[in-house]
Amino acid sequence: MSLTLLALAAAPAAQVAAQPTMPEPAAILAETRRVADWQLANRTNWATMPAARPSVRNPRDWQQAAFWITLTDLAQRDRRYGRPLLDLGGELGWRLGDKPFHADDQLIAQAWIWAAQNGAGKAAIAPAIAYFDNVLANRPTGSLEFVPVAPGRNSSDCTDRWCWCDALFMAPPTLLQLSKITGDKRYADFAHEEFRATTDYLYDGGEKLYFRDSRFFDVRDAKGRKQFWSRGNGWVMGGLVRMLQAMDRKDPKRSYYEKLFRDMSARLLTLQKADGYWPASLLDDDPGTPPETSGTAFFTYAFAWGVDAGLLDRGAYQPAAIRGWSAITRAVQPDGMLGWVQQVGDRPDSVSAKETQFYGSGAFILAGTAMYDLARKVKR
Repeated sequence: MSLTLLALAAAPAAQVAAQPTMPEPAAILAETRRVADWQLANRTNWATMPAARPSVRNPRDWQQAAFWITLTDLAQRDRRYGRPLLDLGGELGWRLGDKPFHADDQLIAQAWIWAAQNGAGKAAIAPAIAYFDNVLANRPTGSLEFVPVAPGRNSSDCTDRWCWCDALFMAPPTLLQLSKITGDKRYADFAHEEFRATTDYLYDGGEKLYFRDSRFFDVRDAKGRKQFWSRGNGWVMGGLVRMLQAMDRKDPKRSYYEKLFRDMSARLLTLQKADGYWPASLLDDDPGTPPETSGTAFFTYAFAWGVDAGLLDRGAYQPAAIRGWSAITRAVQPDGMLGWVQQVGDRPDSVSAKETQFYGSGAFILAGTAMYDLARKVKR
């Protein structure tokens, strides 16, 4: 039996029976613009995210970068959104983050790579080339085990490598994009080698999901279930989409990522709740779990793109993508602020309607642009 049929067989009956209607493309794009416009207008209104880390004020930090890079996707559908990105890059001198090996500090380079191809020229990628040349020349080889630097601290020396699953969104797509624009395959080779190392370590082949990091290998909830974080796996799914977008269709390494994408998608299809959301802890099947938009937006993005790219079965995954889109649009406040975004963390946590974050808006924009593309083909 195929993975798709297995996923359908395991999916809740309500999900299989109900076939939601695809929204109009114009409505999808309008809602995506609304969230983007709110975030741009409130980019320095720190009162909207009082629980955020101080580093959120730095546009080169991953929290903001996860929003800025999504404007590259929106700008492909509405050119106006490229201008603020080009302006920001010029102001920042196209620099990456300050940590020389940390994946979080590499994410913003995806925006600068787009800028280099859309008016900024080679100057926009010069800092990224220098940054990653240093990474290759001084390649970290330490353990992927997440050993906190001090008791109770959420940091580890292992983060010089991709020892937490979020890193698979931050770094490997960046390297593949840089390899593509420069023609230097060293960046891609490094990305493939390190991606596999991380996957061999953190991926649960039985559950088809990633542990956030090694600290969670033995964590179980009150019912004895493993803990797989929604946003953590959302980062991975989003990263896989962006890697596949950057890879040539004839690349012999592509089949590995396509299989991983399909396997994870089939598992995630069975975990979506009847209300369209995925729970913050993916194996928590309590129907009363609160909404959480960042993970759900990433999965919606992956499903919509996967159907559009021909990697996922339309009959199985398009309804799930529509339900996911409906769920996250219900979380948008009247002024355009996306709510129900779990704050910075490393595991499932509480969330409320008024909580937002740059990366939540970014995930919404990715979902919106992918849904828009899919809807345009469906509505023809």
